[in-house]
Amino acid sequence: MRFDAHPMPTAITHTPRTDYANRLDARISIVHAKDQIHLHIGNAKIAWVAGGLLLAYLCFANHLLPPYSLLFWLPGYIAIAVAHEIVLRAKDRASVAATYYQKGIARIDDRWVGIGQTGERFRSAHHVYASDLDIFGPGSLFELVSTARLPMGESRLADWLCHPAQPPVVLKRQQLVTELRDRLDLREQLAVAGESLRARLDPESLISWAEGPRELPANSWWLVCAALVAALIAAVIYWFTSGTLWPVLLVLSLELLLRWRLLKRSEFVVEKVSCNAEGLAVFSNILKLLETESFHSPHLRELCAPLKSQGQLASRSIRKLATIVYWIDGHHSLLGHLLELPFLYTLQLGFASEAWRHRCGKHMRRWVNVAAEMEALLSLASYSFEHPEDPFPEFATDSTAFFAGDDLGHPLLPAAKCVPNSVQLDPAARVLLVSGSNMSGKSTLLRTIGINAVLAMAGAPVRAKSLRLSPLVLGTSLRRNDSLQEARSGFYTEILQIRRVFDLTSSSSTPLLFLFDELLEGTNSKDRRIGAEGLLKALLQRGAVGAVTTHDLALTEIAQSIGAGIHNMHFEDQVVDGKMAFDYKLRDGVVTRSNAIALMRLMGFEF
Repeated sequence: MRFDAHPMPTAITHTPRTDYANRLDARISIVHAKDQIHLHIGNAKIAWVAGGLLLAYLCFANHLLPPYSLLFWLPGYIAIAVAHEIVLRAKDRASVAATYYQKGIARIDDRWVGIGQTGERFRSAHHVYASDLDIFGPGSLFELVSTARLPMGESRLADWLCHPAQPPVVLKRQQLVTELRDRLDLREQLAVAGESLRARLDPESLISWAEGPRELPANSWWLVCAALVAALIAAVIYWFTSGTLWPVLLVLSLELLLRWRLLKRSEFVVEKVSCNAEGLAVFSNILKLLETESFHSPHLRELCAPLKSQGQLASRSIRKLATIVYWIDGHHSLLGHLLELPFLYTLQLGFASEAWRHRCGKHMRRWVNVAAEMEALLSLASYSFEHPEDPFPEFATDSTAFFAGDDLGHPLLPAAKCVPNSVQLDPAARVLLVSGSNMSGKSTLLRTIGINAVLAMAGAPVRAKSLRLSPLVLGTSLRRNDSLQEARSGFYTEILQIRRVFDLTSSSSTPLLFLFDELLEGTNSKDRRIGAEGLLKALLQRGAVGAVTTHDLALTEIAQSIGAGIHNMHFEDQVVDGKMAFDYKLRDGVVTRSNAIALMRLMGFEF
């Protein structure tokens, strides 16, 4: 079996934690330095204002100085205020960067739970593995991996974690992640630029608006609108100079007519812009960083090429839209209502929005896609940088189902508590039937296999010494709950999930990797044995590979009845000094003991 080559992590001279700590110290030093400057400038501003008050007193109370003396004071105040604002912004940037590195160190130190985005909005109760493998939610894989600031970046990463890619796509992502892994400056700049963007931008609605049909007449009507506003200003000036009012009334009448004809369509255009100016401005800043970054990989240059296509910079265009949206945000303000009739405020905004949409709307989807793809890749790059011992997986080039992990570990477990195990699923052992007592590590093994498969097929490194696998689709049944509202038992819920997993063998040409925990535990031992055997036979006939756990030793006899293809493995436990002890190591064969009675005795029950 031949495997495609993949990029290996480069040798490191500094640990990721050291790099983060050094940068954190530097950013904290900047914060402290800017704090001191802020204090000095604040005192200088107070002194300057006091001097201005004294100067005003000398000018207007005692008439010792001419009033125009204040003109010499004003530039100094403006200079101090501008310098103060520059210092405060630099302090804020350094503070955000320091927080970014603090979170990075927390991830490296296994203290990351609760500090990241959980991706809860991407959770689906009907997904074939996401809930079982903790892909989303508190303490999830998404919270560990995602450093995305943009909503579209989070969506793209969630899509990669939920929909396994084919090897050519995965290998391409691995190459891009390898180049982006050491670009700490870029990741820091994006983190600083995108800090205030979250929940301020709806990319799907923005794309829908940008690609929508024209609602207002052609640009010639915008010229009519602008001409009427100019005519009104001239008429008002003429009224004040000559006392003649009728030109003003005439122009106002024409504005009312135009407004009556186009107001509803203008309001429709304006109200459909579902974002705010601040969000677009930050989006523009992020695009500008991507436009100016020099990438070595042809794939990265190709990916970012749409940001500079046809001589049009995406960041500049988004910045212009942000200016339009800034005025849209004030549409319902008092000033907006006061400017409505004389200056045709809503119509002007509508025409400006239509002009932008006509000029740039067709590019919006590509710009959003570039940002989404780069954010997802940079999340994987951060994860790879922070876990330098985790290798990229290798992929087989043929269609035979294969999964071989050497020292697989669970990435969501702290390194100090993670016990690695090796797993091999191949034509000789297509199903692992894992027996063992409660709490011995059976469920964790299945989640370890599954979550590393998710990482592998998303393009990320895996928590293992090595992992070699063929293209696979993944389906699990690890958790099940009954539902009183839906009149559904836990056993029925399990059957429904197994059906979804089984259907993957028909809906996809890629072999299935299935993971079933305590298979069919909701029925009697006889039916359980018959049902489990029939299910595994059907899965083997369809070319699937997988692992099944059970504490019912009757199910371990399936390996004898089916024959080749099923391999019994087990976890052990011991009672040491009156306490249950587990080593969480996977062993060959069937478990020879159960801890249920021992656990009950430890709880004080006598038998």
